Amino acid sequence: MPQISRRESREQVLGLLFETEFQPQKTPEEIYRLAVDDREIAADAYIPEVYFGVLEKKAEIDARISKYSKGWSVDRIAPVTRNILRLSIFEMMTRQDIPVRVSINEAIELAKKYDDEKAKAFVNGILNSVKDELGNRE
Repeated sequence: MPQISRRESREQVLGLLFETEFQPQKTPEEIYRLAVDDREIAADAYIPEVYFGVLEKKAEIDARISKYSKGWSVDRIAPVTRNILRLSIFEMMTRQDIPVRVSINEAIELAKKYDDEKAKAFVNGILNSVKDELGNRE
């Protein structure tokens, strides 16, 4: 299978996270396996690492989203927006190989492509607050 870009890998993780919310009867392992079999998810180590990592740290990530979403419970945030935030915050928390500004920029690009026009500013605001809290590297 050809090598794919990190952006394409992020899009695949976003799809898996989104699908997981709408198929509670399936385990994440089943969803991932079916995606690999049916949609030919790329053989990129980033994809399962980030997908399962986000799910593992979901409570901690969602607590950060809640903290900065000013009056919005995580459940009220649109599913696409919520999962874009989860993906980016997971990268910011765990991936030393990805500069924080890259995670934020990529999240904004995902929001532009898959979400409502207003989502960009919302995503940017929350992620910049998380960045400041984490005191992360550039």
